[in-house]
Amino acid sequence: MTRESTEITVVGDDDSGLIADITALLFDHGVNITDLDQAVRDGTFRMTMNVDISEMIVGRETFREKLHELGDEFDVDVQVRFPSNCENQSIAVLVTKESHCLEALLERWHDGELGADIEVVIGNHDALEPLAAEYDVPFHDIGDENGAPNEEELLDYLAEYDVDLIALARYIRILSPEVVFRYEQRIINVHPSLLPSFPGAAAYRQAKEEGVRVAGVTAHYVTTDLDQGPIITQRAFNVPADATEAELKTRGQPLEAEALIEAVQLHLDDQLTVQQGRTEVEEPDRVDVQLGAPEELDHANPDAPRDRHEESAVSDGETTAVADD
Repeated sequence: MTRESTEITVVGDDDSGLIADITALLFDHGVNITDLDQAVRDGTFRMTMNVDISEMIVGRETFREKLHELGDEFDVDVQVRFPSNCENQSIAVLVTKESHCLEALLERWHDGELGADIEVVIGNHDALEPLAAEYDVPFHDIGDENGAPNEEELLDYLAEYDVDLIALARYIRILSPEVVFRYEQRIINVHPSLLPSFPGAAAYRQAKEEGVRVAGVTAHYVTTDLDQGPIITQRAFNVPADATEAELKTRGQPLEAEALIEAVQLHLDDQLTVQQGRTEVEEPDRVDVQLGAPEELDHANPDAPRDRHEESAVSDGETTAVADD
C-alpha cells in the first residue's frame, strides 16, 4: 500500500448489494477506483479499495460520513484512510510479557529515529505497563485473567488512536480476521524462526529439537494464515551443539528487535510493496538496511565448483540437462 492513494476498507458480513452500492456512491462523488481486492475468512468478508480522490466533488469528512452511513445500512464497518506524510503516522505496539522488542522500539522513537509516533501500547497482560509509562506512552490491558484479549476493545483503541501501523512486539496471541482484515499490510510481526520453518508456538524449542545448525528470526506482514505473511526481514545465527532453548532465545532476542525495527522503518518509509506474496523494496541497494544475512556471508560462501549444465531442454514432460561442452 502507498500513502499516495486513499484506501477504503469494508469488513463485515457479505451482502450481494454492498459492492454495487459502494461503487455507485464513489461514482456519484467523482471518486475513481484504482484497485479492488476482496476475501472471505472464517465468515468475515473484507473488501479493500484504493481510490483516486483528485476529482472528488465533496470534502473528505463529508465523503467519510457518506461511507459510514452506507456501512451502517449494511451493518458493516467502513474505514477510510486518506493520504498523509510519514511524519503523521501513528503506531500501536501490541505486547504480552516480553520486553525486548517494545523497549527497542520505544528507544528508537524517543531518539527521534523512527519517523512516526508510538501513540499507544496495548497488552493482553499488564506486565509491560511500567515500561510504557517510562516513555509516557498510554498503556491499555485488554486481556482477562488468562490473557485472552478482548478484540472489540482492541479495535476501539486502534480507532481511538487513529492507528496507521500495528507492531506486534512478541504479542503471543493470534489476531482474528476481524482485526487483520481491517489493517491488512499494516500489521508487522516478528517471529523467532527463519520462516517458513517452525511456525507457531515454541519456535526456538522446535529448532533445538530438529537439530538445526542455523536458526534465526523473521519480521513479516500478518495475514489470516498463521506466520505465513510476506517476509520483510530476517536474521540468522549459529546454533551450538549443546545450546539450550533458553540460550537460543538469548541469542535470538536482540535479532528479533533488530529485524522488527528494520521492517517497521521500511514500512514507514513507504519502501515496501507486496507482489505475489513477496515483499519488494523500492530501493534494494539501501545501505542502511539488511534484509537477510550480512553481506560478508556472500564472500564467505564458495563460488565453485558449479554445475556445468547451463541450458535445459524439456522432453516428454521431463527436464533434460544439456552440457556446455
